[in-house]
Amino acid sequence: MPLIVLNTHCVLGVKISRVSKSNIMRLILCCPSKQPLHSQAALFLTSTISTSASPSKWSQAIKQSSSPLKSLQIYTHMHHQSIPIDSFTVLYTLKSSTHLHNLPLLRHLHAHIFKLGFTSNVYIMSSLLHGYSNACFGDARQLFDEMPERTTVTWNTMITGLSRSGNVDKARSLFDEMPMRNIASWSAMIAAYVNTGHQRKGLALFCKMLTDVKLKPDEFTLCAVLGGCTKMGTVGFVLGKSIHGFIVRNWWELNLELGTTLVDMYAKSGSLKVATLVFDMMRETNVVSWTALICGAGQHGYVNEARTLFYRMQKAGVKPNELTFTGILSACVHAGLVEEGRMYFELIYQYGLKPNIHHYGCMVDLFGKAGELEDAYEVIMKMQPEANMNVWGSFLNACKVQNNFKVAERVIKRVVEMLRPEKDGGVYSLIADLFVMGEKWDDAERIRRLMVTQNVRKARGTSFINYGGP
Repeated sequence: MPLIVLNTHCVLGVKISRVSKSNIMRLILCCPSKQPLHSQAALFLTSTISTSASPSKWSQAIKQSSSPLKSLQIYTHMHHQSIPIDSFTVLYTLKSSTHLHNLPLLRHLHAHIFKLGFTSNVYIMSSLLHGYSNACFGDARQLFDEMPERTTVTWNTMITGLSRSGNVDKARSLFDEMPMRNIASWSAMIAAYVNTGHQRKGLALFCKMLTDVKLKPDEFTLCAVLGGCTKMGTVGFVLGKSIHGFIVRNWWELNLELGTTLVDMYAKSGSLKVATLVFDMMRETNVVSWTALICGAGQHGYVNEARTLFYRMQKAGVKPNELTFTGILSACVHAGLVEEGRMYFELIYQYGLKPNIHHYGCMVDLFGKAGELEDAYEVIMKMQPEANMNVWGSFLNACKVQNNFKVAERVIKRVVEMLRPEKDGGVYSLIADLFVMGEKWDDAERIRRLMVTQNVRKARGTSFINYGGP
């Protein structure tokens, strides 16, 4: 069915007559917000703009509003009071609403756009396309196919949307179909490859952009390429250093995004000194920058550096996030710092955060390596969400290392019920070894027969837990 039904009654199945103040207000009140719902409604009802004000004043009020919900409240008030709505009012409302990822709301606004006759406005339709691509890619695809005029922005939006949905091949086909490509188009396609695990294809496209098309990259292009470098080992590290050289030679300022990406690349490669130098050269930093540095230090065993960085971040008034705690806890695991690990784990609650599977996994690994199996078991029993196979594997491996079959026996039956032959070959072998250690010969043989009948193979070089991050 076409996305836009060409009659005066219906767009996307939404009746125009029902696109009213009450409907949009209902959608506003359903949107998540830290403010109480009654407070949101009060903000709407106490609007101080005169109904006789020009449309430009109303559109500026929407543009400068403090939140998406406030923008919608002003827009709804305009509609209810029959105040003329111009293209800028619609455009600013759309741009604000995109952050809510609310599909019914976008469809109601789409109905308004159709009713007001703005479907030929390329800026409004591009903004609507962007909103749909974040909320429902199927709707975005339909809208794109029916757009009478497309700009490079709309093409780039579709490429990004396709990559987010995992369809990178279709994104490349769309990229090849583009009548004109700008640097943003190339950056979007390179990022699409990198973000879906096709780093080499992304770097190949980057080289083609430089040599064949002779386009000069911008910061977004380089951020995308550097993101791929972090996942390509030595080759990626060499390329990342070359990109850093390009930035220096061209006197580019290390803004927040580019600087953070460079810090992340060096930190993940183990070059913590260079990562710190880049970090210190940045004019602006945020929790992502600090976290990249802390996680890199923790991942490569720079324990004292990770602790110092965490302390510096606290002194700077930057609130750590969940990934920051994963980084500092992984550093504690590397060094066997049990009491400090407990302290950092408690800090998670003090900062108003909830521990996730990675934090619990770090604690299980920390206690297990220290031989404190009862504490590790207690962590698993209290976990929310429940332990996954990485956590169970880490715990059972600790039981094996500590030669403690008695503790392992408490959970083996439960773990066996969760095993997946295609993914958990290492855990099958571990459980068989534990049964041997406990002189449960029949059970050990049963597990080994099970491995044969289910064609279970242990993948080489696997680890039970990745506490360095998600």
